[in-house]
Amino acid sequence: MMHKIVKNISRPNQEDIAKLGELGAATVHEAMGRTGLLKPYLRPVDAKMKVCGTAVTVSCHPGDNLMIHAAIEVCQPGDVLVVTVTSDNTDGMFGELLAVSARAHGVRGLIIDAGVRDTVEITEMNFPVFAKAVSAKGTVKATPGSVNVPVVCAGTLINPGDVIIGDADGVVCVPKEQVSEAIAQGQARIERENKTKARLAAGELGLDIYNLRPKLEALGVVYVEE
Repeated sequence: MMHKIVKNISRPNQEDIAKLGELGAATVHEAMGRTGLLKPYLRPVDAKMKVCGTAVTVSCHPGDNLMIHAAIEVCQPGDVLVVTVTSDNTDGMFGELLAVSARAHGVRGLIIDAGVRDTVEITEMNFPVFAKAVSAKGTVKATPGSVNVPVVCAGTLINPGDVIIGDADGVVCVPKEQVSEAIAQGQARIERENKTKARLAAGELGLDIYNLRPKLEALGVVYVEE
């Protein structure tokens, strides 16, 4: 297998990325037909953390963070490191020093299908990190991998330059070819939800707004007085 570092990738424009970030992970996931969601075991090291940016993908050997160091060199401001490993692993592959380095190169955050450490320091830096586990177990720097190649991270295919959205609801990947559509669908969904929210706040029932009474009847649910 050839290991490589792809230096140049295409990226969506920052204005569109910002719009996706404002919509949030849950809205974008629903707007895209419930696609693109990474597995929910990926959690932010602090629930208030949010991130939205373009994916620089990294494929690493388990317990080896060599390629994360290599990836930072080709990052641009606004990128998000998306790190996967070639087999299941929870070692602490990213910590405070890598966070300092990544931030110095304009990286907005990290999504990693493995473990992280130094979470207190990372939280104090306000550097968004979404990880599979927290572990004090360190790593080596000895095994080749690749940067900016298609990867599967937490069950979802991610290509370099795709847009990553992470917040307390989870992490979603928007293929770069679908960014405009995701924005339009997401904004339309927000408008619909705002109208529904107003009706619910006024006392209307979801049963009536969503026309669920016929469904209850079809399922054989009956109302009784006792």
